[in-house]
Amino acid sequence: MSVPVAPSPHRVLKTRPLSLAGPPALLLVTGAAAGVAAVAAPAAARGWLVASLAIAWTVLACVVAGAGLLLRRHRRASVTAGGEIQSLHAQLARSGAESAHLVNVTLPTVVKRLRDGASAEETLAATPPPSDPQLQRVLRMFADEVALGARRAATAVADHETAVTRLGQIADDLDLLSTVTLPTALGGLREGRGADTVLADLKRPSDPRLRVLADAVVRDFAVSERRGSAAQAASAKALSRVQAKAVSMLADLREMQERHREEVFGDLLKLDHNTSQLGLMTDRLALLMGGRASRAWNKPIPMESILRGAVGRIAAYQRVRLHCSSTASVAGFAAEGVMHLLAELMDNAANFSPPIDEVHVYVEERSAGIVVTIEDSGLKMADAAMRRAEESVSGRSNDLATLQGTRLGLAVVGRLAEKYHLSVNFRPSSRGGTGVVVLFPPQLLAQRRTAAPQLSGRHAAPVPADTLPEPQPQPRTPPPVPLPSPAGPSPALPSPAAPGDGPRVATPGGLPVRPPGRTMAAADRDRAPADGTGEQDRTRHGSAPRAVPPGRDAGTRFGAFHRARRPVEGTPEKDRPEHGDTH
Repeated sequence: MSVPVAPSPHRVLKTRPLSLAGPPALLLVTGAAAGVAAVAAPAAARGWLVASLAIAWTVLACVVAGAGLLLRRHRRASVTAGGEIQSLHAQLARSGAESAHLVNVTLPTVVKRLRDGASAEETLAATPPPSDPQLQRVLRMFADEVALGARRAATAVADHETAVTRLGQIADDLDLLSTVTLPTALGGLREGRGADTVLADLKRPSDPRLRVLADAVVRDFAVSERRGSAAQAASAKALSRVQAKAVSMLADLREMQERHREEVFGDLLKLDHNTSQLGLMTDRLALLMGGRASRAWNKPIPMESILRGAVGRIAAYQRVRLHCSSTASVAGFAAEGVMHLLAELMDNAANFSPPIDEVHVYVEERSAGIVVTIEDSGLKMADAAMRRAEESVSGRSNDLATLQGTRLGLAVVGRLAEKYHLSVNFRPSSRGGTGVVVLFPPQLLAQRRTAAPQLSGRHAAPVPADTLPEPQPQPRTPPPVPLPSPAGPSPALPSPAAPGDGPRVATPGGLPVRPPGRTMAAADRDRAPADGTGEQDRTRHGSAPRAVPPGRDAGTRFGAFHRARRPVEGTPEKDRPEHGDTH
């Protein structure tokens, strides 16, 4: 590796001083040499040689005299230049010292004083100036520039601190707006409060622009909420009319099932089932719109009736198999909601499983309540679909804008589960599909009471009219799930008794009591023959009073249904009801 060599210092040539005795000695030597040459020269040439030597010596003397004169002048100039050089060296040394003092002492002091807040004039007045005018000018320019930079830096620091403080206030206002103001305002508007009332009690940001923004958002959301509430209320009212019409149609169909012969019973059951599906759809929309179900019960409903009622509301009821041995009953206030929830889950299981597979429903009694498990044999749900289903049935997502138009059932399940505190969970099914586990809490189950023995005949005590329970509509029992039947004919079930076969139940005041399972239309027809005016009207028109068919309970209707499934003697094959029509 090469090593750098320090440069050698420049050699300074020193001139030797010239001696003043040199020129005269030169003249003497040249004169002596000329005399010797003249003496030694021949006589013939001595004259012109002496003349030449004399001229040459004279010229040399003049040259030597001139050189001596120039030498004296040069010496004097040299002495003068040496003095000037020494003066310049001294001045340069002083300038270097002043520059070093300016750089090392004066300028740092000036910078410190200017940064401490002193002005340029005060700083220059307190600082000893250098003797060099150029350095004085440099010092002043430096002080002015540093003072200007210090002022700008102070202004920038102040602006930065102001901006940071302002930014912190804006951040706090934004946090207040996003975490307190808007959530509180939107929650109040969703609860039905007006925009002015919400804004009066609202904690708003201090920034005027954010306050204007918050007011605009609250008022716009209030308008949207009013429009949405009005639309939901109008939809709920319209759906309530459809629900009432569906319930009325069901009542008419049941009344027709009691009046008409068995030949049309299968068709009536098919219409009844289609109307039940229509009722399920209208109840679904009504519940999503904030309405309520079409029916309500004031007495407990057995768990088996709840399951059969749920099965009867779906299209694929023939594929549902019930496994229920529980004797528990659901409280009347929750019976309709529970029935609708189970119907939605059964319908979902039937729709997402092969049409040839069955959906099995199991009921178990546990210490935590009643557990209903619905299992299908369809495709196993993916993890993402399982999470979406869990989110839907949790009841936390009630925004109608997020719902799909064709998949509303799970959203209804979520609302009903949240309302009645039901637990709905999805899990893989042992049958290869998906299972849904519904837990009924104990507060939804009716307490079991042992019925007291009733006295009949003349030993029966009269019951006051004001203590009799008001008749309520009974839950419609769906058609039974078809099971494989043996090849032989089924034994005929007993026919319902005639109206006059048993005692007529009435209140002490003489008012008839409608048996459970009968419609109001059937009760009116039973009361019509007892009215004299109606009997006279029928006699006046020449028509004999028609025997009114008795009111049928659930068992009687199922017996008629099974009898209607068997071929009637003399009925053509093409006129017999098909298997699908009977359900």
